[in-house]
Amino acid sequence: MKKRLLQISLLSISVALLISIIAKGLVLLINLVTNICFYGNFEFSFNSPANNHLGLWVIILPALGGILVGLMALFGSKAIRGHGIPEAMEQVLVNQSRIKPSIAFLKPISSAIAIGSGGPFGAEGPIIATGGALGSTIGQLFKITPNERKIILAAGATAGMSAIFGTPIAAIFLAIELLLFEFSPKAILPVALACITGAAGHQLLFESGPVFPMSDLESPSNMALGIYSAIGIVIGFMSLGLTKIVYLIEDTFEKLPVHWMWWPAIGGLAVGLIGYFAPHTLGVGYDNIINMLSGKVSLALMLSLCFFKFLSWAIALGSGTSGGTLAPLLTIGGAAGAILGSIILLFFPASGISIPMAALIGMSSMFAGASRAYLTSIAFALEATMQSHALLPLLGACTASYLISFFFMENTIMTEKIARRGIYTPDSYEPDVLRGITVAQVLGEGGKIAVERKMINELTHKDLPILKDSDRLSKAVELMASTGEEFLPVVSSGDLNKVIGILNYKDVLHAYKLYHRENQEAGVNLSLKRQRLKIMVKRRKLMES
Repeated sequence: MKKRLLQISLLSISVALLISIIAKGLVLLINLVTNICFYGNFEFSFNSPANNHLGLWVIILPALGGILVGLMALFGSKAIRGHGIPEAMEQVLVNQSRIKPSIAFLKPISSAIAIGSGGPFGAEGPIIATGGALGSTIGQLFKITPNERKIILAAGATAGMSAIFGTPIAAIFLAIELLLFEFSPKAILPVALACITGAAGHQLLFESGPVFPMSDLESPSNMALGIYSAIGIVIGFMSLGLTKIVYLIEDTFEKLPVHWMWWPAIGGLAVGLIGYFAPHTLGVGYDNIINMLSGKVSLALMLSLCFFKFLSWAIALGSGTSGGTLAPLLTIGGAAGAILGSIILLFFPASGISIPMAALIGMSSMFAGASRAYLTSIAFALEATMQSHALLPLLGACTASYLISFFFMENTIMTEKIARRGIYTPDSYEPDVLRGITVAQVLGEGGKIAVERKMINELTHKDLPILKDSDRLSKAVELMASTGEEFLPVVSSGDLNKVIGILNYKDVLHAYKLYHRENQEAGVNLSLKRQRLKIMVKRRKLMES
C-alpha cells in the first residue's frame, strides 16, 4: 500500500512538472495569437486586445478563430469543445478516468486560438483540461487501477491551475470538490504534492507575488460583515440566472439548422460585435480583475464588464468553442460586487465597506454559487490576493451564495451538462458504512448465533476464508466477492479455533439497510419537528391577531 502511494505520488509530481511547462507555453501562445491578430506583431509579451485600432475588423477576428476551433473539433476531437471541467468530471465518473491522449495536445492549441482571437475566456479552464488529459494519458501507460488513474488525472488538472495562479491550496480543494469525490490520504497526498509542484512552477516561470495584487484591506466591522454577506445573497441569485442563461443559449445553438462545427464561428461573430462596442470584454481580462480590485475602475466600465462580458462569454461558451469559466466568472462577479458596493456607499456612506473588498467577495461568491466549489472559492480569493482580513467577509458572502445555489438550483454550471446525459455527480463525501460496523455487531450479542456442531464441521471441510468477530463488514464483502461464497464462518478474536457464528450476505445487506433507515428517520423526524414549529408559530400569530 505504501509503495503504491509512493509510486502514484511520483507520477503525479512528474505530471505536475510537465503541466507547469505547458501552462507557461499556453500563456505565451495566447499572447502570441493576440499580438498577431490585434496588432500584427510576432511578440510573446502581454498586450490587451482592448487597445486595438482595428475598427470594424475586430468583429471578424473571433469568428475566424471560431472557424479554426470548429475545424479542430471536427477533424481532431469533439472533446476540445467547452471549458473542460465537466468533460473531465464525466470521464472520472463513467469512463474510469480515461481521456484521449490527443486532448492534451489539441485543447491548449484550440484554446489559444479561441482566446487569442478575442474569446472572453481565461487560460485556467484549458490548462485544467490539458492537465487532466495528460494525467490520464500517463495513467493509461502504467498498470494502475482506475481509482489511481483518477488521482493522477486530478493531480494533473489541479497542478495546471496551481501553475497558472500560484494557488496550491485552492487547487487541492478543487480536486476534492469537483474531481476526486472523496477525501482520503491516498488521494489527497499525490494531489497535494502535484499542486505544490505546480505552485513552484508558477514562482519560477511566472511571478513570485500574488496573481491579483491589491492594497491591504482593513479588518471589517460587524456592520460591514453583514453587508458583505447580503451582497453574497444577491450574487447567489445572479449565479442562478447566469447558469440558466448559459444553458439556454447552448440549447438555442442545438436548434440551429447548421452543423455544430460552425457554431463557434457564429458565437465568435457575437463576441466580435460586443467587443467592438465594449473592447474590454475581449480576451482573458486578468488586467480587468486587477484594476477592479484596486478600485480604479469607473462605474461605467464596471457596468460594461458585468453585463457585456457576461453576454459575450455566455454566447461564446454556449456555442461550444474552447475556453474557460473561472476568469469570466471572477470578472462578472467582481464587477457586480463593486457595483453593489458603490450603490450601498452612495446611500450609506458610513456603512464601513470598501469597493475593493466588495469586488473581491463578488468574485468569490459568484464562483461559489455557480460551481458550488465552496472551499475552492474562499481559498482561491485568499491565495490570489494574500488578503488575510478578507477571510470573514469571504466566509459570509460565499456561504450565502452557496446556500442560495443549493436551495434553488438542482445542478451547477459544472454539472448541468453531464446531468443532462444521465450522469449522477456525487454531492457528499460519506464514510464507508461497512467500515464502521463490526461482524460481532451484526451477529448479535457476543456473536451468539446458534450454530449446530454438524454445520461447523461442514464449514471446516470447505476450507472457507475465516472472519474474526472484530473484523469490519467491508472485509467480509471483499472476501465474499473474491471467493463467490454467500456465507463465511466467524471465529472469536480471543480463540481463533472457536467458530461462533455464520455471516450471510443477507446480514450485510440488512446492516446497510438499517443504517440508511436510521438516517432517513432522523431526517424525517427533524422535518416533522420543523413543520410542527411552523404550525405553532402560525397559531400564535392568529391568536395574537
